[in-house]
Amino acid sequence: MARKKHFSKAIGKYFFNIKMSYSNFIMISRRTKTAVMHAYSKYLNQREEVALLGKWDEKKFVKR
Repeated sequence: MARKKHFSKAIGKYFFNIKMSYSNFIMISRRTKTAVMHAYSKYLNQREEVALLGKWDEKKFVKR
């Protein structure tokens, strides 16, 4: 049986996904936009498949 992930999105944080395999994604969050853009660019330099989601506002991701 798979373990249940205990994760909730924090309001006001920026998120991006990293695709690790066919159906496995890792979601990473940062507090500021500069921090998320810095981490995002580092993963792009490593030639990872990365998707910037945006800022979480309790119901959806807002791209700013």
